[in-house]
Amino acid sequence: MAKIKITETILRDAHQSLLATRMPTSDMLPILPAMDKIGFHSVECWGGATFDSCLRFLNEDPWERLRILKKNLPNTKLQMLFRGQNMLGYRHYADDVLEYFVQKSVANGIDIIRIFDALNDIRNLQTAINAAKKEGAHTQVAISYTTGDVFTDEYYANYAKQVEAIGADSICIKDMAALLTPYRTEALVKAIKAAVKIPVQLHTHYTSGLASMCLLKGIEAGADIIDTALSPLALGTSHAPTESMVAALQGTEYDTGLDLVALGELRTYFMGLRQKYIDAGLLDPKMLATDANALIYQVPGGMLSNLLSQLKQAGKEDQLTAVMEEVPRVRKDAGMPPLVTPTSQIVGTQAVFNVIMGERYKTVTKEFKGMVRGEYGKTPVPIDPAFRKKIIGDAEPIDCRPADLIAPELEKLREECSEWIQQEEDVLSYAQFGQVAVKFFEKRRDQQFGLDGVHGNAEKQIHPV
Repeated sequence: MAKIKITETILRDAHQSLLATRMPTSDMLPILPAMDKIGFHSVECWGGATFDSCLRFLNEDPWERLRILKKNLPNTKLQMLFRGQNMLGYRHYADDVLEYFVQKSVANGIDIIRIFDALNDIRNLQTAINAAKKEGAHTQVAISYTTGDVFTDEYYANYAKQVEAIGADSICIKDMAALLTPYRTEALVKAIKAAVKIPVQLHTHYTSGLASMCLLKGIEAGADIIDTALSPLALGTSHAPTESMVAALQGTEYDTGLDLVALGELRTYFMGLRQKYIDAGLLDPKMLATDANALIYQVPGGMLSNLLSQLKQAGKEDQLTAVMEEVPRVRKDAGMPPLVTPTSQIVGTQAVFNVIMGERYKTVTKEFKGMVRGEYGKTPVPIDPAFRKKIIGDAEPIDCRPADLIAPELEKLREECSEWIQQEEDVLSYAQFGQVAVKFFEKRRDQQFGLDGVHGNAEKQIHPV
């Protein structure tokens, strides 16, 4: 058995999960040389919500962050999370924009692109896979893990085979909602390992308190790589602690070969940041608590808090149990989508409307109509035609790959934001985040001309919020 490899997530998913992606580049910089010496399989540091957060909250250029990370982690592979045809935004984009984004991501330093689709619709992955392979990046496809009658080991093994056939270099089991249990993990990893020849990586969150056990059973079943987070930003809605997993495997056939003393130095640094984030109100200690309700309701933690917030606004928080019972019914009506961004928000909000209106589907959200119509792709289970008709009325159902209906848009986007472009990558920031990107461009221009008193000092542009 080869030693287990570790993907360290503290520069992306760990702080995305615990402090709403608010870690600025300036907080990363001092520790990067030490991180580079550890020998991680990869450092996940870009993609996901980092791009949005850089522009919207941190007044940072995400592309410049990537270049800084590449310069300071020269011996470590940099990894990003990429939502298939959605890229890092919240709609499907034309193929020409997606291909250009992948090209620029690799050119600026990304080595491994983890690509997933919320519906596990393989058609929404193909363009991204082709683009990543063309640029020479390691192309990993993540399977969105969820539960339900249709989601058997056979379902996942079959999906893994298809993914391998269309060019994936490795597969990640992506359990973003912490729904895996240890023995379920063991069976699932065995099924996927038996179906494919490429490496299998395991990604799960600590929300329900089971992540370390799931990783251990997954490793014993044949997983090749695991996602962890350095302990100051581990546990809760984040991941299993890196140091703990390294210690658990030491002296076994799965030994990671990583040095606990060197990891301890990283821990000391990030403990300082952890305290800083707590003091600033960015890290709520409640986020570190275990919540096994995720397993009971099969609803991600973030979705649970979102549902409660919506009910409070409507003065109906006493209806939470009714909404939680309605979620699986709405999900079944809508073709059993995995509950991840954006489908978790779409299903959850519709469930809230169904309960507070006192009649199911009396009010239907635009997003729910879109999902039922096929705007996000093919659902794991076909939607009943009569239900689809009831929701979308006379609108034409979309049964093809949604991006096939989107005309090339890169040149149009370039024209729209031409006055702001200072680097080729700016059009991609604008493509995904529109006016949020424009506000960033305006600030950047003002700072360069000293209009805000910063006088173009890049150090002052990077700050925690």
